[in-house]
Amino acid sequence: MSNQREITLSAMRFHALVGIVPHERTVPQPIEIDLRVRLGEGDAVIDYRALYEIVAQTFLSGPIDFLEQVGDHIAQRTLDHSSLIRSVRVAVRKPHVALAGPLAYAEVVTERSADD
Repeated sequence: MSNQREITLSAMRFHALVGIVPHERTVPQPIEIDLRVRLGEGDAVIDYRALYEIVAQTFLSGPIDFLEQVGDHIAQRTLDHSSLIRSVRVAVRKPHVALAGPLAYAEVVTERSADD
């Protein structure tokens, strides 16, 4: 019998410099992250605080150009964190996007597995 675990940290919120428009380089804006990890078989456990810290540290390095970079960085660091993690899914949402019409948010989803 297969025994797998999935851990999700939903709607983590940070204020960060993300974007290529001039004001996005100087004025922090809200960014929301969902992180889901799947663990291998067995009774494996992962410290949620370590997963949260991986996400939080992503925004401390300075301005980031694209949401895709956020997702890629978090996914790779999460997989590197533990061999117990088999796959990761990162959803990065930016609610304040400068577009010509109404929009709830822009979202980029990155998925990776340890086998990639």
